Amino acid sequence: MDNTARYFEVCWAAQRSGISYTPINWHLNADEAAYILDDCEAKVFFATPAVGALAVAIAGAPRVTHRFSVGGAIDGFDDLDEALATLQADGPTPSPVEGLIMFYSSGTTGRPKGILRPYSGAPYGTGIGLEMLMSGLYEFNAESVYLCPAPLYHAAPLGWSMGTLRLGGTVVMMRQFDPIKALALIERYHITHGQFVPTMFIRMLKLTEEERTRNDLSSLKVAIHAAAPCPVDVKDQMIAWWGPVIQEYYAGSEGNGFCAVDSPTWLAHKGTVGRPVGGLLHILDEDGNELPTGEIGTVYFEGTAAFEYHNDPAKTASAYNPKGWSTLNDVGHVDAEGFLYLSDRRSHLIISGGVNIYPQEVENVLTMHPLIADVAVIGVPDPEMGEAVKAVVQLVDMSKASPELAQELIDYCRERLAKFKCPRTLDFDPELPRLPTGKLFKRRLIDRYRP
Repeated sequence: MDNTARYFEVCWAAQRSGISYTPINWHLNADEAAYILDDCEAKVFFATPAVGALAVAIAGAPRVTHRFSVGGAIDGFDDLDEALATLQADGPTPSPVEGLIMFYSSGTTGRPKGILRPYSGAPYGTGIGLEMLMSGLYEFNAESVYLCPAPLYHAAPLGWSMGTLRLGGTVVMMRQFDPIKALALIERYHITHGQFVPTMFIRMLKLTEEERTRNDLSSLKVAIHAAAPCPVDVKDQMIAWWGPVIQEYYAGSEGNGFCAVDSPTWLAHKGTVGRPVGGLLHILDEDGNELPTGEIGTVYFEGTAAFEYHNDPAKTASAYNPKGWSTLNDVGHVDAEGFLYLSDRRSHLIISGGVNIYPQEVENVLTMHPLIADVAVIGVPDPEMGEAVKAVVQLVDMSKASPELAQELIDYCRERLAKFKCPRTLDFDPELPRLPTGKLFKRRLIDRYRP
């Protein structure tokens, strides 16, 4: 389903009835979406006409017994409103219990996997814990007005929107992100809380001065960002613009760890994603040994919520070490005060001539060039070095793409980073395969450049 208020009808019905439910990313192609529909073992399938073509293409999943269209007709689907009109009201569900949402990992480097947490069976109204974090750490309450600028198939937009509603607050949902409209909505609805990703910040920062100052943003109490690493320069500029309302957290849909940092603390530790709110943080080398302060390794959490990957015991096992600590396979280090700094995903690591190169560091430099709208850095096969660094760039104005500009951008990077980290080659692309959630389908780019 695309972003519509009726999305919440389906989710809340499942949540208050003890039912497991899975949002499907409608940006996926038919093969990718069909895989999720089948793998999650869905029996009932809901879709909106806006994404009807994809819904029809995948509707034949073998376990699905009921298909409902929401808000209009889809070929081969029953109309939800007509189906509801035939039901007899038998009163409230007896002893309703909390349902269970099973998100799928983004699948940016491989097949997405369902993230399955233990089923609580708690009475409906108990909550899922997220809303307690929202109220305790970010002061959400019944007076909060939350701006959701991202698609609801992603964990944070849906989870935090439902958490806001559960706390009695109001959600203002955008059908799709637009930087000018987002700023206008903050003023119009007196938004108190919002959640963004770095690409949204970058798009807002690249507006003209008149566009940036047109609206009154003083109602904002908390502007949270997550989902992807934020370049230091971008965050610096956002704090200078919006003030110390910027809050950052690092977490995954797996729910196995949560780090947070506010603006004043971040300004004293630039680049950090914060310290753990719960559990203990460990940085381990490839042999599972704990690394000292400042050294880069895989990030593990101890003493946090358990999870598993649906239908994939091998992937589940790989997420845990022998001590029971879990990881999302992110790479980073901690400083002497325990603040975490992320380098990149281990799966994105480029090894060139035996040297580890973290693409995020290179992307953070290039993304600040005024001609660049978006950038991805990947490793491509190289007969001498094993892998070579390549940048794929989307320009603000693609008519300016040229070999000369490509070299200019490589030189721009070399002025700011060690030469071995910088792209040896640079290609232009009119649109990178990035989700509105801010995550990049790097797998699609990597597949394009590998034989």
